[in-house]
Amino acid sequence: MMKNVTLQVEGMSCNHCVATIEGALREIGASGKVDLAGKTVSVTFDEEKVSLEAVKEAIEEQGYDVK
Repeated sequence: MMKNVTLQVEGMSCNHCVATIEGALREIGASGKVDLAGKTVSVTFDEEKVSLEAVKEAIEEQGYDVK
């Protein structure tokens, strides 16, 4: 079942941040859309394959703070 969540993420400031986060999410099988101005990441993932915790960890491992 596909799930959509929007996470508050601190520390994003440029297009490099966008590419880093979206790439990290793709690696775990999720897709993300970063909104730099709103400091959010909208993530779509299959709950049967990827957990919300794994999504948060993938972002945090890149050096960002998920609220």
